[in-house]
This record gives sequence, structure tokens and C-alpha cells, in this order.
Amino acid sequence: MRFTVLLPFVKTIRSLWRLLFFVIFTTRIVAEIWLRNTIQGVDLHRSMRVRRYWARRVLQGVGVRITTKGDPPAYPCLMVANHRSYLDPIIMLCDVDAWPVAKAELAGWPVIGKGAQMAGILYLRREDVKHRASILDKIAGTIHKGFPVILFPEGTTSDLTGTLPFKKGGFVVAAKHGFKVVPAALVFADKRDFWVGKDTFLQHATRRFKEKYINIQVVYGPAIQHEDAAILNEMAREWINQCLNGLE
Repeated sequence: MRFTVLLPFVKTIRSLWRLLFFVIFTTRIVAEIWLRNTIQGVDLHRSMRVRRYWARRVLQGVGVRITTKGDPPAYPCLMVANHRSYLDPIIMLCDVDAWPVAKAELAGWPVIGKGAQMAGILYLRREDVKHRASILDKIAGTIHKGFPVILFPEGTTSDLTGTLPFKKGGFVVAAKHGFKVVPAALVFADKRDFWVGKDTFLQHATRRFKEKYINIQVVYGPAIQHEDAAILNEMAREWINQCLNGLE
């Protein structure tokens, strides 16, 4: 009975501690990347290795438990995944040294925006038609340089059983250049971890970090190639939806 009364207090302390850890550890890692770049010179591969360590450690620190199925790609390709939460890019960066495509607003976030820029990220201004076109060229250039690119083709998060329709841009790039497309399904055990609605990052994180664990499975699919962008889009979305519905 006494523990039941104290439980809300315990959860609040857990949430505050995890938020504090997220901020302090992220600041430390960004400072490390900046310092290494200043002293040793800019080395993107080194920065990505540090970022991968950050992703794994910070997720562990906030209670995220990840199980992985399939093989993450260690070659240049376009990785596409369903979009559920603000954690999605961090989850995928645990396994690959890639350039995620993220909304431009992230660039203005304290500390993490600058850190992401130093370790490789493509910022997208969705409301700007010309910028959307230029980002496709940047995706192609990045893959040609030998890096995977992570794209969430739904364009936003959702709490649907499956996915929203995929935007076609990334698949047009892959079809045009003959890039491999690797689908990945992010399967959350609890729908309350989906970041939907009008919650800010802080509001959602404060609420969900109260829970003891956030359980997620990442399923990597087989690489697919096709000269038709619409077929690539359909194949990737169908594979991800099958995973989300437990059919894979």
C-alpha cells in the first residue's frame, strides 16, 4: 500500500533524472565531437563513431530497450522506416553510420541541433518546395559518397496500425541512380510511446520517461532495387506494414 502511494513520486523522479541525463550526456558528447574536430581536424567517420556510442548509451539511460532482427546495412543505400516518435532517428543511428533526413526545426534545438550537424544530417524545410527538391540532390550526393541515408517517407508520425502513404521523392532518387533501398520497421510495444498530437518533445518525454522501460523492436529488411520508383515505394511500404502487423 505504501509503495502504491509512493509510485507516482518515484515515476516523477525517474522522469526528471532521465531528462537530466539526456541533456548532460548529449552536451558532453557534442563537446567531445567539437573538441576532437578542433584539435585533430574534422573527421566525419570519427564523429559518427562517437555519435553511435552516444545513441546507444543515451537510449539505455532513458530506459529504451531495443531488440534487433535482420542485418543493418553496412553499405551506401537509402534506408526507409515508419515514423512513430522523436526517438526514431536515434534508434536507427545505434546500428548504422548514416545521414538522417530530419525537419529543419531540429537545427534550432539547443545542443543536439549543433551536434547532429557535426556528425552528419540533412535538414529538410518541408514547406519550401525548392528546398525539398534540393534535398533530393543532397540525398543522392551523400549516398554516392558512400554513406547510407535514413529517410522517414511518411513525412510525419502517426499512430496507425500500418503506415501513412509514403512520399515519393526518395524513391525517385533511388530508382534514378540505382541505389539499394533497405526497409526497416520500428515496432513499439506500447502505443503510448507514439509521438502524435500537439505535445512538445519535452511534454512527451517527461510523460513517457516515467515508465520503467520503453520496448522497441527494429526489423531490417532485405535490400530492394528497381528502376520504377512507384514499385520501390510499394515494395518498401508493403514490407514495413507486414512487419507492423506481425506478418513477417
